[in-house]
Amino acid sequence: MARKSRTKTPIAEQAPNIRKSNFEEVCLGYTVEEGMEEAVRCLQCKNAPCIANCPVMIDIPGFILAIKDGNMEEAAEILGKYSNLPAICGRVCPQEKQCEEVCKLGMAKNFEPVAIGKLERLVADWALENKDFSKAIQSDTPKIGKIAVIGSGPSGLTVAGDLAKLNYEVTVFEALHEPGGVLTYGIPEFRLPKRIVKKEIESIEALGVKIETNAIIGKTITMDEIIEEFDACYIAVGAGTPNFMGITGTSLNGVYSSSEYLTRINLMHSYEFPKYDTPIKQSKNVVVIGGGNVAMDAARSAKRLGAENVSIVYRRSLEELPARIEEYHHSVEEDIQYYWLTNPVEYLDDGTGNLSGVKCIQMELGEPDDSGRRRPVPIENSEFIIEADTVIEAIGQGSNKVLLSTFPELKLNKWGYIEADPKTGITSIPGVFAGGDIVTGAATVILAMGAGKVAAVEIDKYVKNEKQTPVTTNV
Repeated sequence: MARKSRTKTPIAEQAPNIRKSNFEEVCLGYTVEEGMEEAVRCLQCKNAPCIANCPVMIDIPGFILAIKDGNMEEAAEILGKYSNLPAICGRVCPQEKQCEEVCKLGMAKNFEPVAIGKLERLVADWALENKDFSKAIQSDTPKIGKIAVIGSGPSGLTVAGDLAKLNYEVTVFEALHEPGGVLTYGIPEFRLPKRIVKKEIESIEALGVKIETNAIIGKTITMDEIIEEFDACYIAVGAGTPNFMGITGTSLNGVYSSSEYLTRINLMHSYEFPKYDTPIKQSKNVVVIGGGNVAMDAARSAKRLGAENVSIVYRRSLEELPARIEEYHHSVEEDIQYYWLTNPVEYLDDGTGNLSGVKCIQMELGEPDDSGRRRPVPIENSEFIIEADTVIEAIGQGSNKVLLSTFPELKLNKWGYIEADPKTGITSIPGVFAGGDIVTGAATVILAMGAGKVAAVEIDKYVKNEKQTPVTTNV
């Protein structure tokens, strides 16, 4: 233990005063040499708890040992057996609450855990730069069957990649004009560059997966047609319907949902206007409501778009903040201000239908609610006003209703999400599986991927049980 460095190998980042005015990636990643230095810290536990705490069960000690030995090819092969999106996961997964949280080195007094996420990113980026994914690598043997995947977010891409590896003909249907789901429209460029998303998707397409964009299931194609044409389907349409608080003034000009705000920026490149023809409001004083990663993304994006003052209003305290601590620290470095234990009660009108301010009330924490966190309680006569010309509500999202409204046979739970077995992805309709946010509600990328991996196994079992002989199709 004494020979191990107590702290993680430092990693390069853009300086805050520079990065807060651009959309380039904040974290610059390890070099191979830095990665080898960090890999030495891994204890190579025989019963590695980090594996059990990873939703896709990556052989973490295995790929880290390969890095330590300088064998990046082997590290990439090990990582690729478990994850179809490692360069994405290495950037956006909450490793501090998963694999790194149970790292035995990190449990030792005054030791930081191994930087597993940063090492995953290193290996994945190395693979994207050094492997050729342009040539198809799928099998020429007859396909077992045809699978439809509805939604090209992390869950859909994972199930598609895994089923393609099992020799299925897979078609992914995406409603938007670019694939990637939340990876494309929801997470900002400075956290997840779109070139990385594109490369990861290309590697999945190289397996033989076909992706059809501008395909809205329930509108351009019906579920009846999907069920008739394919042997099974996996629904992973996410939870993209924005929630609003519904307070007075919500309809004022200048009040956005985080979905609209981030989609305009990320998918439609409004930050590059007029190169791209989707403008976005030029704001001076921005208030973001919420405390999750989406709130961080919206606030930090507003700062990069030139807002002078950006504040996050959160009804609980820092201790209850659900966002990744790394994102919080980055936001503070970028001059994002915080109003803790504060909740908006009204959006104020300047007299012409435009937002002029946010009337807030101070809160105190009472007894725990259903989430286990202490419930915020308003403090009487504590109202105050924050000047604002833009408000972004980042308070969660609901299920996508387009498909569900045209497929009433599918059983939903009381929250309007698809009722599916979390261990199998099986729904109320034979041959129809579901996973990701449309089942769980808004969650993390890696949990959605875990659902996709589980469903791929079950879909394979289902089709093989239903079909007595292989089906030959043209690829």
